[in-house]
Amino acid sequence: QVQLVESGGGSVQSGGSLRLSCAYSGLPVSIDCMGWARQVPGKEREGIAAIYTRHGDTYYHDSVKGRFTISLDKAKNMVYLQMDTLKPEDSAMYYCAACKGWYGGELRVESGRWGQGTQVTVSS
Repeated sequence: QVQLVESGGGSVQSGGSLRLSCAYSGLPVSIDCMGWARQVPGKEREGIAAIYTRHGDTYYHDSVKGRFTISLDKAKNMVYLQMDTLKPEDSAMYYCAACKGWYGGELRVESGRWGQGTQVTVSS
């Protein structure tokens, strides 16, 4: 059974930092990538970062490039998202995912490979 459990969300002031964590289990050893996405009410979920498990290459949405960093600890089955210089527009529910890949700036995720999410709120 695939499980992805996010933690580390919370409230922070503009310019601050947060580190999200995702503990995963039940995934095949050959999983292609791990990623993060976010969603605000009334909008579609948006992929923001991905890391390929085999070679460690990372990809980011333009809106977070240079501010967010995704990392993977395969020994611990953990994926992280370090978020720096946070802005109010980064406020969203953040989801961890086991992904197929990052294609054309989008995160491709199969059904059933999402976590439940953790809320991030950035105040101005």
